[in-house]
Order: sequence, then structure tokens, then C-alpha cells
Amino acid sequence: MIICRPASPADLELIWDNDFAQSPEWPLAWKESSVRDNAAGLCKAFGIFDGEAAIGTGTLLFSSECEAINGRPELADGVNTANINALRINKPYRGQGHISKLVRMMEQYARDAGYGTLTIGVEPKESRNLAIYLHWGYDKFIMPAFEEPLEDDKTEEKDLVLYYAKQL
Repeated sequence: MIICRPASPADLELIWDNDFAQSPEWPLAWKESSVRDNAAGLCKAFGIFDGEAAIGTGTLLFSSECEAINGRPELADGVNTANINALRINKPYRGQGHISKLVRMMEQYARDAGYGTLTIGVEPKESRNLAIYLHWGYDKFIMPAFEEPLEDDKTEEKDLVLYYAKQL
């Protein structure tokens, strides 16, 4: 049975084990900052599980102190605006509505925590994801930003990310 739930510390380990299995090039520092920021209440990770196996994830970033927000309060200010970050699901589970269900859960969690706005980022080349985000109501353009590449990315080019918002 596939379920979505807020991630416990043990769930975070399962989620990161899955993420590294899917993308072994990712730096360990991402896991370390995720665990640290979750423990500090700066963000909340959510997981999608098939039985005990982590198959997907997403994170609500509440604070501009989170590394992924990089000091940009227009994306997450700790008061009214939070950011949906790192939506991922293993390939065999794509297109089955699991990410949509997870996002609805994250939106409700943010609403219950008093947030009135959620932001989300997408690279322009990810046109399918952009269409989905617009369909979900993330249709107010906030800003473009150039994000740092992975540490082992040989191109050293920054990726353009477009950020959109939704009122809850």
C-alpha cells in the first residue's frame, strides 16, 4: 500500500538512502543540511512509501535560512511564505498521482501551520513540470534565479529556475 506522510527522523534516513540510490552523484552535504534543518524546524520533509520502502519525497522549506532558499525571503520567510522543494518520485511510480497527493498534504500542513503562500521552482526545460505546477494553481510568477550546479557538474553553468507562488 502506498502512503504519504510527514517524515520522522527514521523516515529521513530511508528517503535519503532512496535518493542516493537514484542519484549517487548527489553530495552528502544535501542530506546533512536536510537532517539538520528538519531537526531545527526550518523545514519539514514528507515521504511517499510503498510499504517500508521510500519511493518519493518533498520538503516544505519555512525559512530563508535553509540552504536551498539561500537567504531569499520572497521564497520562504518563516511567517507567511514557505517553499515546496525537492519533489521526487522513483520512475516506476510516476504518473500515478502520488506526487499530487503529496503536494496536497504539504499544502494542508502549511495551511495548518499558518502559511498563506507557497512557492515552487522549476527549470524552464522542465515544461511538463511547469504545466503541472500551473494546473495546481502555482501561477503567480515571483522571480527567476540562477542556481549553483552540483559540485561534480563539469559545465559549471548555473541553472535558471523560475519561481511561482500559490495563495492557500
